[in-house]
Amino acid sequence: MKRIEIIVDTQGNSEVQTKGFSGAGCVEASRFIEDALGKQTSQRTTGEFYTAKAQQSQSAREGS
Repeated sequence: MKRIEIIVDTQGNSEVQTKGFSGAGCVEASRFIEDALGKQTSQRTTGEFYTAKAQQSQSAREGS
């Protein structure tokens, strides 16, 4: 299941987390929220971000 979580701490800092997305799909899905929240100070990617790239590379090698 795909979902986007927004966490706001007591200082007013916010964090956007995506769950269930693979590859750059998470970036596209959360872009409108990040734009609305304002300036981005940092970004971390999870293993899910790299999963799609690894699968694509493997498929390309098998198709050759």
